[in-house]
Amino acid sequence: MSDTEENPLEESRESGEMEEEKEEKKKEEEEEGEKEEKEEGKEEEEKGKEEEKEEEEEKEEKEKEEEEEGEKEKEEEEKEEGKEEEEKEEGKEEEEKEEEEEEKEEEEEKEKEKEEYNPSFEEDALQQSLTEGSLSWEESQEDGEGLEEWVEKEEQREGEEVRGEGESEVRGREEEEGWEEEKSGEEEKSEESERSKERGGEEEGQEKEEAEHEGEREEGREEEEKEKSVEREEEEDTVLKTTERKAGRAKEEKKEKQNKTALVDNIVISHEPPRSSSSLADSPEVSQIYKDITMKVDDTEEASQKPEDILAQGKDEARLSLEERRKLFQSKGLSAEESLVSVSTEDALFQKEEDSKVYPLGHPNIISCLCVSEDRRWIATADEGPDCLIIIWDSFTGIPVHTIFDSCPEGNGMRSIAITRDSKFLATISDSATQKVCIWKWTLAVETPACTLELPKEYGFQDNLVFNPANNKELVSNSKTQAVYYCWFEDKGILAHSAPVLTEKTFNKLVGKFSQSVFHLKLPQVLSATKEGKLVVWDIHYPSSTSSSAISAFPFIKPRKLVHLQKEAITVLMTIDSYIVTGDIKGNIKFYDHTLSMVNWYSNFKLGAIRTLSFSKTIPSPPTEKSNLPTDCTLRGDLFVVRNFIIGTFDATVYHMTVDGTKLEKLFVEPRDAVHAVSCHPYQPLIAVGSVCGMIKVWDFEKKVYLFSRTFEKGLGVQCLTYNPEGALLGAGFTEGTVYILDAMSLENESPEPFKYSKSSVSHCCFSHDSNYMATADVNFTVAVYMVVVKNGQRVWEYLARLRSHQNSIQSLLFGVHLDSNEPRLLSLGKDRFLIEYNLVKSCKDHLDVLDVHRTDQGNYPTCMIWYPPLTKELFLLICNSGYKVKLFNATTKMCRKTLLGPAYGSPIEHAQVLPVKSTLELQKRYLVFINKDKVGLQILPVDGNPHKTCAIVCHPNGVAGMALSYDGRFAFTAGGQDRSVVQWKINLGALEAAVSLGGEDLTPFYGLVSGGREGKFYRELEDYFYYSQIRSQGIDTMETRQVSEHICLSELPFVMRAIGFYPSEEKIEDMFNEIKFSEYVETGKLIDKINLPDFLKVYLNHRPPFGNTMDGIQNSFNVLGYTNSEGKKAIRREDFLNLLLTKGEHMTEEEMIDCFSTLFGLTPEGWKSEPAATCINGPEICLQKELPEEITAEIFTTEILGLTLSDSSEQLIQ
Repeated sequence: MSDTEENPLEESRESGEMEEEKEEKKKEEEEEGEKEEKEEGKEEEEKGKEEEKEEEEEKEEKEKEEEEEGEKEKEEEEKEEGKEEEEKEEGKEEEEKEEEEEEKEEEEEKEKEKEEYNPSFEEDALQQSLTEGSLSWEESQEDGEGLEEWVEKEEQREGEEVRGEGESEVRGREEEEGWEEEKSGEEEKSEESERSKERGGEEEGQEKEEAEHEGEREEGREEEEKEKSVEREEEEDTVLKTTERKAGRAKEEKKEKQNKTALVDNIVISHEPPRSSSSLADSPEVSQIYKDITMKVDDTEEASQKPEDILAQGKDEARLSLEERRKLFQSKGLSAEESLVSVSTEDALFQKEEDSKVYPLGHPNIISCLCVSEDRRWIATADEGPDCLIIIWDSFTGIPVHTIFDSCPEGNGMRSIAITRDSKFLATISDSATQKVCIWKWTLAVETPACTLELPKEYGFQDNLVFNPANNKELVSNSKTQAVYYCWFEDKGILAHSAPVLTEKTFNKLVGKFSQSVFHLKLPQVLSATKEGKLVVWDIHYPSSTSSSAISAFPFIKPRKLVHLQKEAITVLMTIDSYIVTGDIKGNIKFYDHTLSMVNWYSNFKLGAIRTLSFSKTIPSPPTEKSNLPTDCTLRGDLFVVRNFIIGTFDATVYHMTVDGTKLEKLFVEPRDAVHAVSCHPYQPLIAVGSVCGMIKVWDFEKKVYLFSRTFEKGLGVQCLTYNPEGALLGAGFTEGTVYILDAMSLENESPEPFKYSKSSVSHCCFSHDSNYMATADVNFTVAVYMVVVKNGQRVWEYLARLRSHQNSIQSLLFGVHLDSNEPRLLSLGKDRFLIEYNLVKSCKDHLDVLDVHRTDQGNYPTCMIWYPPLTKELFLLICNSGYKVKLFNATTKMCRKTLLGPAYGSPIEHAQVLPVKSTLELQKRYLVFINKDKVGLQILPVDGNPHKTCAIVCHPNGVAGMALSYDGRFAFTAGGQDRSVVQWKINLGALEAAVSLGGEDLTPFYGLVSGGREGKFYRELEDYFYYSQIRSQGIDTMETRQVSEHICLSELPFVMRAIGFYPSEEKIEDMFNEIKFSEYVETGKLIDKINLPDFLKVYLNHRPPFGNTMDGIQNSFNVLGYTNSEGKKAIRREDFLNLLLTKGEHMTEEEMIDCFSTLFGLTPEGWKSEPAATCINGPEICLQKELPEEITAEIFTTEILGLTLSDSSEQLIQ
């Protein structure tokens, strides 16, 4: 039988086994069904029992609630009865409280009067109002606490809040889990009800009742949580109210919304002390008028959650804990809308600009150094110059929390500043010839240092100072030749130091000049980097406990070894985490471990010389599979993990390095040389900025967006820029004499070749109203003119002519319009006091014709010139001079029609522009924007000498180089020159108008310019002289009836002026006569020949020297005209003195000279003309020789001849 044949017996067996298995399965399924039915029955019974129990419990609860309600009603009835009795008692108590409140109000008014004299009160009030949910550290200071204790309390309070939040989160999770279980239970019940509708009728009703009960429980829990949250809010509100009362309620509530400082990747730029500048508001009024609007910088990184979305939460943000607020501000560091504040400083901070109303104004001088605390909360800044300050700012609010005045009595300011890791102490090094190291306990709000050490000059100029991160009692500083180690013994008040001399013989190698020094990460050592690429390692030797000698009582350092790290000069040395980091002059950044073994480096980015490195506050997260970190250069090849950092280079470029993926992003490139040129587009929100480095950048100042730029070849530095009236062209003058005409939208050359007709720097550039002419002026006193000609159907710019028309520097170059022909007219104003107008119609190739020349002043020189706006029927030129005067000249005759007192803010006006208007309705109210040496200011037109019509604020302490106004008159821009910055100012005209209205009307503002005011001695004497001049003009000896009037003749004006101590020249007297004569000529056609007392007072105040008569002017004249006598003083011989009076300047006649000296020496009775009895018999020469000394000095002329005295406090002359 073959194997393939089938066996019938085996098949029957298999079929029987299959049937048995099927029967067993059926039995098992039936048994399982019975079990399930039994279990379901049991579950239903248990549920029924549970529901019955719950119903019984609910009934008991309802009964209890009814009993409690009954008890409450009884208690309320009893309370109402008690309230009636309490109201009677409260009536008495309220009367007593009112009396107490009146007493308190009187005390508060007294305190406010004291606070008005406290310069730091406003800062303290701001700080109190912006401290959310907690009292400020100033309040704790009043209770005898320092900032350290206040910070500890804040941390404890935050910990409690965090715990409470954690418990509430746990409760919330439990509730969510319960809700989810209930929801799942309801779904199961709905499925069961669908399966068995007959059985489920009663069960569904029970389930509904149960769900309703559970909903009621949830509502009860929610109500309890709401009540708790309301109580917490009330507690926080009570704390906030107490701070608001002390800070000044309404003002401070607005400032609570101020935007906090945001750090890019939590990084603040800080480096070795450079030259920089800041700003200082002269008065609260000024701070309202000008608001610094900083330049924004685009950043491509975006945060996972936008700061704007977080800020939009409103009140919810106010309830955040301090730690949560810190995270909020750190998240802003990744926003795409960041800007630089304090842009006139090289040490720069990143701050959110949108909706920001806090601007760090405070320093009167340029900021020389800054430092930032480890947690990025506190920023300390210091300046250099007289009255220098140290200010500690809260980076979250932008408000100064403490200011140290008179930090450097020598008046030189600070060179370097450092802060400890715990932010408790500050250390500074002065910028004086003999440097001082000071340690400040700034948290105690003290004005004197805790310890001071004067350094010997042999140590060199120390310009770098750092604390030991591991020990806040140790510091190190270095000059180019010597490193100094300090150890502060706080209990003894001693700052011990060690400064061993290091020479080439120490290591038998060239060491090089020191750049920076830091403390070692793990060992008691100090590391000093050198410009030779080497690292000096110093060992710190601490005294042993058994040592008793005075020499070894203090720690000291010794040179241990010299490590040659690289060939390139090291410019930056710092430590971060477990790495020692260096940056060098070739743009390389290298990382070393604590053994000085290289771990990693970045050298392939072709950066400029490294000036500063700043690492993120955020600790890098551990690497994951998605990480793209580089490997280090060790044998193991581990991943290189370090914080992200910012790089600043010496060529004014800032980069951001993202280590994960090695992404280098260029944040911005700024001019690396002085910025002198700035110009605004005539009808678009564009501003062009030119630098001496040859870069022109164009920005959209409304969007804070950089648009385009052009960098010219080396040697071409931009000195001046101006748009033409159509805004299509941009004229540029360069430092080496080249003139470019560029397309305004592309910065490409409009003419094939630039114009090169000057060998010196081009200082001024301007276009005519029709854009057919362009004129330039250079520092060699030359004016050049270019014009448009048509060639082959195209408009082409060509050189016309140039002329060396002035003998001193050209102050202004201005195009105008001939009203009769609408042709352009060109004028130039020089420091040689000449105003020159050119005849463009008669000018031809290589010949610039002069129309007329007019002298604007005698002693003072002009500073700038603009067209006066058409506020009157007469067209004027407005010229400012060095004597703080503003003069109006008739545009046609060049006659001086008015002289007025201009803004006097420490230096004369250097440049001025009339503020543009948006509509014709604003033409009758015009304003003047001006700059002087270091300020930008506003002046209301017309100018009348009212001091309340002007204001100014410090904008660039190191000097203002240029100014421009936006096309709509909303913004002013100032260029800082050497500080390489442009500041945008928002103009608030309403605040200035308010200041004017508060200053009074009519003569009220002018009385304040007179010594003693209206009721003072000077004004009374002026009235006496004014009316005495009437008697004099009618004749002293006349017997006729006197005619008393409110006016005096113009011929009497010079005598009254001289009687009250003002001695105008004949030219100034002529200007006064013209000013009064023609004051109403345009309106009435009549000349005025008399003046009343109010008008006389205005003429006197506007024409007199703004600071009175000083000895400087007289001494300068003697320095020019005299010789050095035997005593070393400048003197003039008697004969030369009389000859000068008769022949030079506004020379006198012999008769006038005799009359003057006779009056001065008391030889003439009242009146101008001398009488025969007063003259000498032997002739005038003999008389003068008797009265005058043979040698006359400035002191003799002032005190003995003129009879003036010097004031004790100054060199001002008193009559």
